[in-house]
Amino acid sequence: MLADLGIGFGALAFVVLVLVAASIRILREYERGVVFQLGRFWAVKGPGLVILIPVLQQMVRVDLRTIVLDVPTQDVISRDNVSVKVNAVLYFRVVDAEKAIIQVANFFEATSQLAQTTLRSVLGKHELDEMLAERERLNIDIQQVLDVQTDAWGIKVANVEIKHVDLDESMIRAIARQAEAERERRAKVIHAEGELQASEKLMQAARVLALQPGAMQLRYMQTLASIAGDKSTTIVFPLPMELLKEMTGDGKKGIIQDRV
Repeated sequence: MLADLGIGFGALAFVVLVLVAASIRILREYERGVVFQLGRFWAVKGPGLVILIPVLQQMVRVDLRTIVLDVPTQDVISRDNVSVKVNAVLYFRVVDAEKAIIQVANFFEATSQLAQTTLRSVLGKHELDEMLAERERLNIDIQQVLDVQTDAWGIKVANVEIKHVDLDESMIRAIARQAEAERERRAKVIHAEGELQASEKLMQAARVLALQPGAMQLRYMQTLASIAGDKSTTIVFPLPMELLKEMTGDGKKGIIQDRV
């Protein structure tokens, strides 16, 4: 009789220990527990020690840390009808554990699928040049669209980064030809601007020389001195009337041959 009583107490103690172990939960600082009582939402618990009523209450753990989601490569047709392959990375976290468990069946999968469709729809509204040159603005546009749509799930999208925009070989060659043509255009424009500035300076110099005949004669003599060092044996040049008048006193134009 006493043996049967001891076995009964031992079994009871074992059951009590099992129930106590089943009722105790320990949540880390970054975890929250969504507790349901008889199938209905009861409370959000944590972090720390959480005691549940066995059988009557169940708890679902939710991680509040930022999740890094690699969005698979998507085929996107830009507004100017160029087909590209684009992939991105998404940073999001749960800010409302109750909504993340109750409002959506699997918030991770739902966010992943939504990110893929949003990536295609947003980038499809822009041209290829904008995808290549204005990624920062496109990242912000995608992040804002996702953040608005995931708010009902208790999800906060912190950041979106477009990783790669892949083009086919023919499009790469076309872009290279376009860039080369653009460089040639800029070179021609710079050359034309230089010619225009030089012509303006020459016009200003001509006005100054016209107002000062002595300066013209000085410039003429400097030119003679510079060409005198040439290796040619004969130099033939016209002599200005003004200089001839000062040297000979008459108005005839002569030609001087300087033989080296």
